[in-house]
Amino acid sequence: MEIIDTHCDALLKLQSDYRESYRSRERVLDFKDGENLDTSAEKLRKGGVKVQFFAIFIPPMLPDNEKWQHALEQVDCFYNEVLAEEGFVHIRNFEEIDRLEEGEIGAVLALEGADAVGNDLMKLRTLFRLGVLSVGLTWNDTNLAADGVGEQRGAGLSKFGLELVECCNSHDILVDVSHLNPEGVDDVIGNADRVIATHSNARGVFDHRRNLYDEQIRALIDKGGMVNIVFNPPFIKKGNPGIEDLFPHIDRIIELGGEHAIGLGSDFDGIGSYVGGLEDAGDYQNLVEALVQNYGEAFTERITHLNFKEKFVKKDLSGTDPQKLEL
Repeated sequence: MEIIDTHCDALLKLQSDYRESYRSRERVLDFKDGENLDTSAEKLRKGGVKVQFFAIFIPPMLPDNEKWQHALEQVDCFYNEVLAEEGFVHIRNFEEIDRLEEGEIGAVLALEGADAVGNDLMKLRTLFRLGVLSVGLTWNDTNLAADGVGEQRGAGLSKFGLELVECCNSHDILVDVSHLNPEGVDDVIGNADRVIATHSNARGVFDHRRNLYDEQIRALIDKGGMVNIVFNPPFIKKGNPGIEDLFPHIDRIIELGGEHAIGLGSDFDGIGSYVGGLEDAGDYQNLVEALVQNYGEAFTERITHLNFKEKFVKKDLSGTDPQKLEL
């Protein structure tokens, strides 16, 4: 069963290895089959991933005058390493997902945090021209656009943040609420045309600042957006979660009316620990088997890829039997 995964951090790892090679004169990571990459080409193929989002993430401790350069280096890794791999296709418009052929994997460029653009919308539009299709305004900290979940002052989007959202609207770009504080989530839902939480769980199940409250999930559903379940153990439960520990988060979203609004956003290559049996993209079919056993095949089709296609690819799928849908 094919997978659409809306978040991974492979580009940061590839860029870090690229920079380190200045000194060592040797690359350690290989996107093709790198053992230390959760989302290598080999593992994505093994796991049945059909579309993978690759995030541009700028560590917040970098000086402001270096952040744009780091963003461009990660874009360069996307073009020169990810897209250089045989069978990887750059998705520049979500409708292109339906044109992927057998054996091809769609690669989507995303921005996790607007730190790299500063207050310059020209830089944001440049990233759109390079292929970015999803934008998260900030990471856990604050920037010129918005406050993240780690900021204490309780502000939402700034004036510039609202301008950034409007720029996304005018270019048909997804606006990602993962990492925003509650006020910021509300501001995005109220102002963005296309909204998604690329990697967040249900706070009503496990009270972690990175998870979404019930009312936020309902608002996302009402807006026509999605909540994509993340596999980072600290967001799931205390201790060492297994695949079955994702089910309470899924159940909560279903209870809130979100059966057609759930997807998957692993956060592979951005997490330091793993769900048992789901330790890299190559293990994705373990999750599929567990979902089929617990929820049945029709819903598993929904959470793995159909919901995303209904929201953002296909325009008129209401009432369609997922068993009969041509993919």
